[in-house]
Amino acid sequence: FFFGSAESSFIVYHSSLSSSPPPPNNKMRVNVALLSLLSTAFVVHGFSINPQSSNQLRTMRGGMSLEASKTKKKESTEPEAKKADEEKKDSAMLGWDTHQSVDEAPESLVREEDGPDGGNYPMRAKMEKMLRAAQLDITTAIQDIDGAAKFQEDCWTRANGGGGMSRVMSGGNVFEKAGVNLSVVYGTMPQEALQAATERGIDRAKGMKPGERVPFFACGLSSVMHPKNPFCPTMHFNYRYFETDGGVWWFGGGTDITPCYVDEDDMKHFHGTYKEVCDNHDPAYYEEFKAWADRYFLIPHRGETRGLGGIFFDDQNDRDPDKIFEFAKEACNSVVKAYGPIVEKHKDDEFTQEQKEWQLMRRGRYVEFNLVYDRGTVFGLKTGGRIESILMSLPETARWEYNCIPEEGTPEAEFIDACKNARDWV
Repeated sequence: FFFGSAESSFIVYHSSLSSSPPPPNNKMRVNVALLSLLSTAFVVHGFSINPQSSNQLRTMRGGMSLEASKTKKKESTEPEAKKADEEKKDSAMLGWDTHQSVDEAPESLVREEDGPDGGNYPMRAKMEKMLRAAQLDITTAIQDIDGAAKFQEDCWTRANGGGGMSRVMSGGNVFEKAGVNLSVVYGTMPQEALQAATERGIDRAKGMKPGERVPFFACGLSSVMHPKNPFCPTMHFNYRYFETDGGVWWFGGGTDITPCYVDEDDMKHFHGTYKEVCDNHDPAYYEEFKAWADRYFLIPHRGETRGLGGIFFDDQNDRDPDKIFEFAKEACNSVVKAYGPIVEKHKDDEFTQEQKEWQLMRRGRYVEFNLVYDRGTVFGLKTGGRIESILMSLPETARWEYNCIPEEGTPEAEFIDACKNARDWV
């Protein structure tokens, strides 16, 4: 989440798969930002960033849960109260243009008033520090693999607190586009939106009155990498921490891989790396989180998954937060170990025009999932997130071809089978 590029455009080729490149006059550019914004505009008005929201959370004994400290509102006349409500409503409706670009991000994007009594400040600060270090380590490693392009960094802040850092690379030897985004967000959301964002039935509006907007804190690191070579998979990861003023907290995240062809050795390496990470913290994690990824990354209208999975988890608050933090930390820091060797292995592989066009077809599926189903994209749009960051996950080029069905017995058909029938890789 908090990821993307509003300026991304897709090249759609209106030709069948062939060995010759499609002619230039058959290209049509589709503005992805407009598609996404038009499809979500009718609900955006219900979500906002609230600069006046001050977190009054405090850690209870043991660090296992948070409760909201309550303050009495000053008595006021009815007209004054109505005016105050209108002002509060206006201040809560800050949108996508409320980000202030800065030359360099502050040492911390977590608000100073958050600690020590304003929520689980130590966890907020610790999560941000860990993710900032991971962002630098991962982008450095990917830059080294590419060997040509450099990551460019944008930093921004918001008046109500929080902000982010986007590190984006494009036009490299290996990567067409790669980005790693850090975001720290303070905002409010309707209770029904929070409930819709979970599949485990957790009451995220706990401690709030019926109909009352839920102030929240979120810190996350999200990334998508799109290599040029069709035999180099796309990779995505996201690790995040949430709190609400009602005292609810949880971790979420995961790493998944989206190749265009099935290479069992690659999948054994990728999934094996994350099984090892999971086993270090809970022997039940890998089986649960691998199955969760297979469910989450399904494209229902296609009846197939976006790629070949990985791990995915959300709503994790069933044990000491420090233990879940350590799991998220190891998983995030294992991205290069799981993904890097696969890219190194295939970055110089020879490929045909047909194979390149197949890659662009699969990127089209990637786009469909991200704009229609991905919670992170929807969350970013509905909470007034930074558009350039939200849509940066989209590839620069993709392809849609009418009723394209791979011929039976081909590598492309094998890949579709793996997307329709989840496999055990380790």
